[in-house]
Amino acid sequence: MKRHHWLVLALLACVGTAVAAAPKVDKKPEAGVEAFWKRVDEVAAGPQRSAENKARDPYRHPKETLAFFGLRPGLTVLEITPGAGWYTEILGPVMKDNGKLAVAVVDPSSSSKESTRDYYKANNQKYRDKLAADPASYDKVEVLEFNLNEPKFGPGGTYDLVMTFRNVHNWTGSKADAAMFKAFFAALKPGGVLGVEEHRARQGQSVEESFKSGYMPEDYVIKLATDAGFKLDAKSEVNANPKDTKDWPEGVWTLPPTYRLKEQDRDKYTAIGESDRMTLRFVRPK
Repeated sequence: MKRHHWLVLALLACVGTAVAAAPKVDKKPEAGVEAFWKRVDEVAAGPQRSAENKARDPYRHPKETLAFFGLRPGLTVLEITPGAGWYTEILGPVMKDNGKLAVAVVDPSSSSKESTRDYYKANNQKYRDKLAADPASYDKVEVLEFNLNEPKFGPGGTYDLVMTFRNVHNWTGSKADAAMFKAFFAALKPGGVLGVEEHRARQGQSVEESFKSGYMPEDYVIKLATDAGFKLDAKSEVNANPKDTKDWPEGVWTLPPTYRLKEQDRDKYTAIGESDRMTLRFVRPK
């Protein structure tokens, strides 16, 4: 009996140690995250987004994509070359009171071609006008201009999350892709995340064959990131589209939403939907 009594006491001591060592459960962070994603839903359905942009949601899966990249309250976020602001329409209002959002656009003077300088200048102004027209949604968005030849996004180690959507082929065309990924690495804090969404080329297709049509080989994009120092953390097929055969007469721009062939075979391309896309998450090692 004495031995049995000793074993019982030992077991109770172990249980007591385990309970004492267990961390306290704080429900507030979970509640905050739940409220954050409810806010994402509200913003995605909000009036600051056009009906045309909302119609892209079934193809672009913004909530699922942002969740995969690790968006959450309290982060300092950088969106790279936001185009007309499709994702900014969601990120701007969501991050306004939940962290910080900066966006980076190309400095027009960094291009040697007058036509390209004019293109960047016009698009940058259109984007800034969009933000200025709706201060309730975008008054806290910081707009940065960067030199495409020597990209830099402010002081190093500034951001928790850097994201870019369907842009890598443009940087490859400008011979700036490797420099861009190195600049992302420098901009992120140790442990920070880089999220990349890009049109995905056919398996085995070379960069030289694919990028002019808007598609990029997935292994090439991964190599750009890992060569810059990133670690591939995860892949997602949330933006995959097996209907996209990637052999269109005007490349990816044949498909919606661009419809470069205008009314020619429009119903066919509408039925296919937007491009097949890789969605990749990288981490800057600590």
